Parts: sequence; C-alpha cells; structure tokens
Amino acid sequence: MYSFFVVCQANAQWKSYIIGVKGDTLNCVDKEGKKQGKWVQRFEELRGEPGFEEEGVFVDNRKEGVWRKYNLMGDLQAIENYKWGFKDGKSAYYNIMGNVTVEESWLALNPDKVYDTIDVENVDDPGHFTRVVIKNEGTSLKHGTWRFYDPGTGFINKTEFYRFGKLESDPLTGAGSNTAKASDEAEKPKAKPKEVEQFEKENAGKKKIKVRDGQTSL
Repeated sequence: MYSFFVVCQANAQWKSYIIGVKGDTLNCVDKEGKKQGKWVQRFEELRGEPGFEEEGVFVDNRKEGVWRKYNLMGDLQAIENYKWGFKDGKSAYYNIMGNVTVEESWLALNPDKVYDTIDVENVDDPGHFTRVVIKNEGTSLKHGTWRFYDPGTGFINKTEFYRFGKLESDPLTGAGSNTAKASDEAEKPKAKPKEVEQFEKENAGKKKIKVRDGQTSL
C-alpha cells in the first residue's frame, strides 16, 4: 500500500493530486474533475462495515486494470480486474491467512454502447468463437467459472459456470442450478445387489451370520 503526505491543489495539468513518499504522483483529478492515473483510496469503518484501502488506476473516472483491496491493518483482501469501471475477468478474494476463498469471473460491458458485441469461445470446440450481441445494462455480468474454496484445507467446495449472467453448469460435473439436488442424489445410499437382498430376506430374524466378503483385515 501507499502512504502519502503532500496534497497539491493545482498545476498546469491537474486540478489536484498527491505526492507519495516515494515521490510518485497519486490521486490525480484533471481539469474536468475526472480521476486519472494511480489512486489510493481509504474508507473508514461505517455502520458496522469494516474499513479498507484500495489501490489501482483510473481512466476518465473509471477503474481500469488490476485493483488491490486491503483491510486497515494492511492485509490483502482482494485482487480485482476492471474495464470501463466494471469488474472484468478474474477476481480473487482472500482470508486473513492469505488463502484464496473465492475466485470469480466477470464480463464488463461498454457503458458507452446501448448494445455490445462479444466473441464467445465454444466450450465444446476450443478455438472457435460465436459473435453474440448483448443489450447493455451498464454493469458487469457473471461470466465464466466461479470457484469456492474451503478456507481451512484449500480444496474446492463448489464450482459454478456462468454465461452472460446465467448459471449454466458445473464444468466438472455438468450440474447447473440443480447442483444441490444432484449432490443430494449422489449422497443417497446405493441400491443393494439382488443377491444381498435375497440373503437378508432368507436370514431375517435369525442369529447374525458372519459373511466373508473378500476384504482383508488391516
């Protein structure tokens, strides 16, 4: 994170800016009042919500490229990517131990257009694309693979796949919005073989019989 100590009110190019301790120029506001270049922003705790700092680049008042977010103790909380001021591409979120908890995938739409044209790769035929026209709602859309990690083990708890904001399927299991249902089905006990059912029926009520099942004791 940056620390800064000098606030300058004006020069030939900027309406205001900050000089960091390393001598770099930060938090520039141009003559039109738009944020430009490298910025560091600090937000104090408010109404129970924890405060944080973030750093990245503005282009014409819009976030652009990689932005990093820290808690007020300086621990990294998130790395996000932006385009036209909206999340675009991969974003990752971290716990206090520095482990990834969530990986997200976003698609930014150009807010200067009523409709945006996007080339989408065919997941079943890599390298081949289909051109799709989307009405611009002035926001980012969930698009691509989302992964949710167990904070203790680091293993993936859940995977989701989105296309233009719609949950389609888990790319590994093929499960979509019915992921939970599919998981429940998977946890149901498997049906017993007919031979086992017949054996249990014939020996119902009798003294338990030890059966050799082919397994070796440890």
